[in-house]
Amino acid sequence: MKVLVTGAAGFIGSNLVHFLHRERPSWKITALDLLTYAGNLKNISTLLDEGRVSFEKADITDSESINALFERDKYDIVFHLAAESHVDRSIMSAREFVSTNVMGTQVLIDAAYKYKVAKFVHISTDEVYGSLGPTGFFTESTPLDPTSPYAASKAASDLMVLSFCKTHNFNASVTRCTNNYGFYHFPEKLIPLFITNAMEGKKLPLYGDGMNVRSWLFVEDHCDGLLRVAEKGRAGEVYNIGGTPDCELPNRDVTFMIREMLGKSKDLIQPVGDRPAHDRRYAVDTTKIKNELGWEAKTPFKQGLEKTVAWYNANRSWWEEIKSGQYRSYYEKNYSNRG
Repeated sequence: MKVLVTGAAGFIGSNLVHFLHRERPSWKITALDLLTYAGNLKNISTLLDEGRVSFEKADITDSESINALFERDKYDIVFHLAAESHVDRSIMSAREFVSTNVMGTQVLIDAAYKYKVAKFVHISTDEVYGSLGPTGFFTESTPLDPTSPYAASKAASDLMVLSFCKTHNFNASVTRCTNNYGFYHFPEKLIPLFITNAMEGKKLPLYGDGMNVRSWLFVEDHCDGLLRVAEKGRAGEVYNIGGTPDCELPNRDVTFMIREMLGKSKDLIQPVGDRPAHDRRYAVDTTKIKNELGWEAKTPFKQGLEKTVAWYNANRSWWEEIKSGQYRSYYEKNYSNRG
């Protein structure tokens, strides 16, 4: 089985490469990434010398390079994770999000159809549904109502993939996950940022009143769900993937848990101005993937967070290198204006 993972040096992509390498030892995996700011080859470097995982540096918007790769390797399965994914960056500039997330997906799905890929799994986000009220859950039939440029670009890419299922009878499935957390997570998102800031004794910049609610999904549980969709998911279907019942928490509570796990003072928490159109709550109904494919999350939030904190503590050199240079400039620009 020949498998392509796009965005393979990023957070979820690198975890998926490790997961597939462990769970499907007969598969030959190609890891593709452009190695932009959030892509780090060190995330998968231990696997590249073993022969079953190879690396390709490529831009998914470059149709000539992508078609050459598909013609050469004749993939059976494609997991498409390559994306610009940070809401704050999309608010600063949406152009890169449209290019990568919409045009890049179009290039990939064209190549996958042309070279007869047996299964295409498009990894999306629950943010395409917009903001949820204090009760209820997003289902796969919830109308799309994206708020940020990032979410809008992902909604467009979802529709591009699903159109190929309808027009060309192509075997693709779309997954929409809740907020992931875990290992190799670039420290611009809430959990890795607050863990690493707390370890450095720096402030934890909490947006608004801290009561924006997210449903958290441990990344290895997500990878298990993606494998289930690749092997059993139906063509043209969308599957929501979310965490355990205890995973739906306000950002403030998550911040308190991180601070307590690291034994830090509450004085580190620094309320900052909210970002524009900050969605109040996300939560998904995972009944469909459970009933159809037999998948459900296994990792309780506190347990997953403890594993994540331990990983960042054991891999300080990984994130200390990242939190310098270009990233530091972005961080200061984003948060200094919200005090």
